[in-house]
Amino acid sequence: MAKMRIEEDTMGKVEVPINALWGAHTQRTINNFQISRITFPVNFLETLVTLKKICAKVNGELGEIPDNEAKLIVLAAEKVIEDKLWDQFPLDIIQTGSGTQTNMNANEVLANLANQLSEKENKINWSTVNKGQSSNDIIPTSMNVSTSVAITRELIPQLEKLIKALEGKEEEFKAIIKIARTHLQDAVPMTLGQEFGAFAAQLREIKFQIERTLPILYKLPIGGTAVGTGVNAHSSLAEEVCKELERDYNLPFKPSENSFRQIAAHDELVTISGLIRTLAIALIKIANDIRWLASGPRCGLGELNLPSNEPGSSIMPGKINPTQSEAMVQAGLKVMGNDHVVSLGGLYGGQLNLNTAKPIIIHSILQSLTILSNAMGSFAEKSVVGVKANEERIASLVEQSLMLATALTPYIGYDEASRLAKKAYIEGKTIRELALEEKILTKEELEKALDPLRMVGIK
Repeated sequence: MAKMRIEEDTMGKVEVPINALWGAHTQRTINNFQISRITFPVNFLETLVTLKKICAKVNGELGEIPDNEAKLIVLAAEKVIEDKLWDQFPLDIIQTGSGTQTNMNANEVLANLANQLSEKENKINWSTVNKGQSSNDIIPTSMNVSTSVAITRELIPQLEKLIKALEGKEEEFKAIIKIARTHLQDAVPMTLGQEFGAFAAQLREIKFQIERTLPILYKLPIGGTAVGTGVNAHSSLAEEVCKELERDYNLPFKPSENSFRQIAAHDELVTISGLIRTLAIALIKIANDIRWLASGPRCGLGELNLPSNEPGSSIMPGKINPTQSEAMVQAGLKVMGNDHVVSLGGLYGGQLNLNTAKPIIIHSILQSLTILSNAMGSFAEKSVVGVKANEERIASLVEQSLMLATALTPYIGYDEASRLAKKAYIEGKTIRELALEEKILTKEELEKALDPLRMVGIK
C-alpha cells in the first residue's frame, strides 16, 4: 500500500499520496473521474503553468499578493517546467466542462511546491496562486495560447518543410511529360512537375489561410474571471499578463475586447479547427495521389517509385507498400474526427455564459496539431524527398494515350478526332500509328501536333 497523507478542504478530509504535490481537490477529481484515462497534453499544461507564473509575477508587482510569495510561485512554476513534473497533473480530460479541476490541480501543485522551496516557514494557499483568476478565464486563455504556439512552432514549420519538398519535385520533374487523369481516366498531357506543383500550391494556399486567421487566437479573456466582468481581478491584470505572454512567446497577445464572449463560446477555436481539417483533407488527397501514381510497381500506374522504408507484407516476399502515404491518410482522418468533436463542443458545450466542453475542445485541437505536424514531417522526409520518376513507364503511357487525339482537333475537328480515338482503341493502335496509316496529316504535321511539349505549354 502506498503511503498516504491527510489533506482537508471545505468538504472534509481526503487521503492523498504522501509524495504527491497536489492536494485535496485534485485527489477528489482523481477519485471521481476515471473515464477516458487520457490526460491533458503537455503543451497545454506547460502553457497553464506559464500563465500561472506570469499571473503571480504581475499580481506581486501590482501589490495583489505579497512579493515574496509571488517570487516563490514563480520559482515553483519554473521548476515544474524545467524538471518536467507532468506526472503531478494526472487528471482525466473528461471532467468538469470548465476545466476547473485542472486549474485547481495547477494551483495546488504550485502552492505546495512553492512552500517546499521556501527557506522560511511559509504557507502559501492555492487561492494565492489563483489570485485574480477563475477557471473560466484561465483555461480558455491557456487554450488560445497553447493553440497559437502549437501552430506557429510546430504546424507551420512542418507544413513549410513539406511544401519545400514538393517544390523540389516540381523543379526536378519539370521536363517529364505524362498523361493527366480526370475521372480516373486518361486525359491530356501535363508535366509531372506541374502535378507536384499543384500539390505545393494547394498547401501554400491553406498555409496562407491559417496564418491570416491566426490573430483571432491572440485575443485573450484573462482578467475576465468568472463570466467576463473581471470581479476580484486587478484592472491592470489582463494588460500586464498579455505583455508578459508576448515577451515569452513572441506572439502579439492582447486582452479580449469582450471576455464575456470568449468565456461563453470558443468560435475562434472552432474556426481554427476547421482550417486544420481543411489542411488534413488536402494532405489526404496529396498522399492518396502519390500512392495511386506509385501503384504497382508493374501492374499499376507505376509512374513513381517510392522509397523502400520497410518490408510491406508478412506473406508476400519483396512487397513494398506506400506506408508514409497511408500514415498521412490516417493522420488526416483522425484530425477530421477531432474537428467534429470541436464543432460539437462549440455547439452543445456552450450554454448561456459558459462553454462547458473546454477540456475536450483543447485536447482535440492540440492532438490534431501534434499528429498533423509529425505526419507532415515524416511524409516529407521519408516519402516525398525520395520519390523518383519512372520515366520509361511514363513515356510509354504518353505514347499509348488515346487522348492525344485532342491535339488533332484543331486540324480535323472534334468528331473526326473522336472517331480516330475509338478506332485506335478497338484496333489496339496508338493515335500516331493510326493517323499515319490513314494519312490524316503529313508526318511533319503530325509530329508538330503530337509534340507533348507543345501540349503542356512548354513550347
